[in-house]
Amino acid sequence: MTHPANTTPMDREAALQHCFSPATLNGVTLKNRLIKAGTFENMTPGGRPSQRLEDFHCRLADGGVAMTNIGYCAVTGDGRLNENMMYMHEGIRGELSSLIDKLHERDCKVSGQMGHCGGFSKNRELKRKRPLGPNFAVNGLGVGCGMFFADGMTHADIDEMVAQYRDAAGFMKSVGFDSLEIHFGHGYGLCQFISPKTNKRKDEYGGSLENRMRLPLRVLAAVREAVGDDYPITGKISMTEGVRGGISYDDSVEISKLLDKGGIDAIVCSGGTSTMNPMIMFRGDNMLQPMLDNEKSWIMRSILRLAGKSLFRDYPYEDLYFLDQAKRIREAVQCQTIYIGGANGNDNFAELMQAGFDFVQIGRSLLSDPDLPNRSAADIGYRSRCLHCNECVGTIESPQGIHCTRFSL
Repeated sequence: MTHPANTTPMDREAALQHCFSPATLNGVTLKNRLIKAGTFENMTPGGRPSQRLEDFHCRLADGGVAMTNIGYCAVTGDGRLNENMMYMHEGIRGELSSLIDKLHERDCKVSGQMGHCGGFSKNRELKRKRPLGPNFAVNGLGVGCGMFFADGMTHADIDEMVAQYRDAAGFMKSVGFDSLEIHFGHGYGLCQFISPKTNKRKDEYGGSLENRMRLPLRVLAAVREAVGDDYPITGKISMTEGVRGGISYDDSVEISKLLDKGGIDAIVCSGGTSTMNPMIMFRGDNMLQPMLDNEKSWIMRSILRLAGKSLFRDYPYEDLYFLDQAKRIREAVQCQTIYIGGANGNDNFAELMQAGFDFVQIGRSLLSDPDLPNRSAADIGYRSRCLHCNECVGTIESPQGIHCTRFSL
């Protein structure tokens, strides 16, 4: 099928004009089509939004991004990867509302990335003995702090997770978020159910793709129930996990169709998994050494040294490295699509608009160059200065928070 946005060919100049013109996402108008990708910034000490988090997102808003994405917004305390991640509850209403108000004053919309870690956690404040995933499994993230295993979820646990997403969605809408992004990818909780690599259940939540999508679709329906039909819900997926037996590019087309049928407003076409093959998500210089440089646990450093070369594989950087596969999703769904992966300047933005994508998410390039949207709008030949060294990824648990190590802002 052909999406309406892709029916009229555009030359480069028209494509760039399209990119920097207002666009709507289920009734919410964005001033351009550039969105800050959701990342964990490590600027929520003790799980609370900080002044540093506000300054970080306001700097991006001043740089011209149409919508910034605050992530990782865990839907419950036990859904956090660590205790310094934020989770959605009344105790942070004031800080969150203030942050969102400051961004709205800068003509920037705000998305909240809804996440749950599933069985992949090193959160020392867990209310349970172990984190919960689709089934009993090794908790790869928790090994360094003595949390070796994850337990399988019962049907009651699954129902509770669905309710947690519903409650978090209602709370997030009430504090002022303009849009919600459900994280279906990168090896986190919902992705653990979607992936045949991690989901070994024998009941109606395991086996076929339709069964493995049962929980994610229930979550989507619950979030929609909480926010209403006229509120934007997007979903980030992994088009591939890049490992044998994991989610494949062919799977992702069917996953996208199911999410589209389930009423999602836009799909973010990402890839890779934080738990098994992160480099396919980033490309460029290998992040193993930056991760070693910043890892505090001697146990995890030892594990990284032993298994790092197989976990952190080499993928040379190239612009728009997910484009061909994302086009397959663009052609398979009626909902809007959001491209992410190697979009660094106007040549890339123009190509994406010509390919029919509705929006573009940007991550590393904004860390090194927060003025990228404004500069691109003013200079037809502009390109980000990001070197794709991936040293920023190693700062994800730095006391300073995530930042570019090459360029001062």
